Amino acid sequence: MTGPAPVRLILASASPRRLELLARLGVTPHAVLPAEIDETPRKAELPDRYACRMAAEKAAAVREADGLVLAADTVVAAGRRILPKTEDEAEARAALALLSGRRHRVHSAVAVTDGEGRTRIRLSTSVVAFKRLSSEEIDSYLAAGEWRGKAGGYAIQGRAEALVRMLSGSHSGVMGLPLYETRALLRAAGYPLG
Repeated sequence: MTGPAPVRLILASASPRRLELLARLGVTPHAVLPAEIDETPRKAELPDRYACRMAAEKAAAVREADGLVLAADTVVAAGRRILPKTEDEAEARAALALLSGRRHRVHSAVAVTDGEGRTRIRLSTSVVAFKRLSSEEIDSYLAAGEWRGKAGGYAIQGRAEALVRMLSGSHSGVMGLPLYETRALLRAAGYPLG
């Protein structure tokens, strides 16, 4: 007599960090299929709503008829302003200068879509404050290269963690996948977790 077939889980993300964070829950996806969608924010779209929309659209773009699709999106926001995933050093320098010495929010949305197209979404919002950064500290951080492709120009799991004066919320959420919310969504969708 055999038990039920394991629930297939597809991770709709190319982020090695999200794969690493999922492993902390004891979860290894059956496949990793990055979603190719337009990530342009809508006019006057609020950062938290944008994060939720992106996570839902990524999950919808990678359908799995016989399982679950997990997608996430992380947005760094200075007030109502959505900071981009930095593509060049000048963009990263501008983001770090903006965040220097002030608080900002990190919205990390997770979406799980089942085989019938039902999507559940959870949002984690954290507040992060950097120390006031000197131009030498910004230069040193940029030289390390961790800013490439990162929302707001930094990766909290790297050298930037030593520049963070305060974090209120989810450390894993700031990294890109809030584990509390992810675990709750997977359990609600019937994925077996301990």
